[in-house]
Amino acid sequence: MASRDGASCALVAMCLLMQLALPQAATTEPLVPAMFVFGDSTVDVGNNNYLKNCSIDCKADHPRYGVDYLDQAPTGRFSNGHNLADQLAQLLGFAESPPPFLSLREESRIPQMMSTGINFASGGSGILDGTGQHCGVVLRMSEQVGNFSSLVKSANQTAADLVSKSLFFTSVGSNDFFEYLGAKDPRNATEFLQHLVSSYSSNLKGLYAAGARKFSVVSPSLVGCVLSQRLIANQTNDLDRFNCLAPANNLSYLLYPKIVSMLDDLSTQLPGMNYSLGDSIRMAELVFNNTHTPDSFTVLDSACCGEGDFGASACNVSVPLCKNRSSYLFFDRFHPTENASRFTATELFSDPGRFVHPINVQQLAASHP
Repeated sequence: MASRDGASCALVAMCLLMQLALPQAATTEPLVPAMFVFGDSTVDVGNNNYLKNCSIDCKADHPRYGVDYLDQAPTGRFSNGHNLADQLAQLLGFAESPPPFLSLREESRIPQMMSTGINFASGGSGILDGTGQHCGVVLRMSEQVGNFSSLVKSANQTAADLVSKSLFFTSVGSNDFFEYLGAKDPRNATEFLQHLVSSYSSNLKGLYAAGARKFSVVSPSLVGCVLSQRLIANQTNDLDRFNCLAPANNLSYLLYPKIVSMLDDLSTQLPGMNYSLGDSIRMAELVFNNTHTPDSFTVLDSACCGEGDFGASACNVSVPLCKNRSSYLFFDRFHPTENASRFTATELFSDPGRFVHPINVQQLAASHP
């Protein structure tokens, strides 16, 4: 399905994809020729900035976002600095994360920027098309996939060959949980999760049909420990062992094995498909059990940018900002700090098998279809 915002890019699609086939200018060649990113606010690098009818709550285009970025200015990343997509891109050898898809209409440096890939992610989106309506307008997951597919259809065989060697990174699913729980969806959890997995599978098949072969997927983490959900848990006393919202975390635990099975089935059905699945639940458990020391997270239940219980207010210039941001797990009421994203990206890239299966991203990059 083509995006209504992406449709206006159709006239430049062929030029953009041809540029993807240009040689890398960097002195050190990245491990893959390009990186394509799909998902929600954990990996959005500014697409929502270009959606005029997207609500302020679903944009990170204002201070204090970006306080630790290059010029201390907000970029659309829901972080104090780099997010998960940025961190993983850098580990793959790129100088920076690929640019937001919707910026292409206004970017004069398209040929230079497009040589490393595109970020299609949109804050507030989910696996399901109905997720994100509270934002007004977001790029739904099916739209993200449709936008990419439209570009590929306009490209030549050289670009198609590049796509087959590139990394496709997806981080999505948390917003589906938030909305399911908040709306008291009449479907039972089993039916809801089956619907999620079916939709996720369809989107990945869509990317495969467009030429994708290397998939890096991150499961939703312990979403009940997100500070907005901790606040609800504190009010309802529906707590789990981490003092997080139990129903939300239960969904995470139930979904993960279904994603495992779905990816295993797809890799059997789709010739040449390789994948790496990151278990962000176990990563979170490591942190909440205080057994993770390298990144020295000392504040696990309060936002760096926020006020009130758990710092779970909106993040803006009117609320306090912590000084030692590297010690905080959460930057705002929903999103991790740059340091937390760095921890996750490092595990995704080089984990020997504790959290990432069946191979890590570094091994995925070296795989052959």
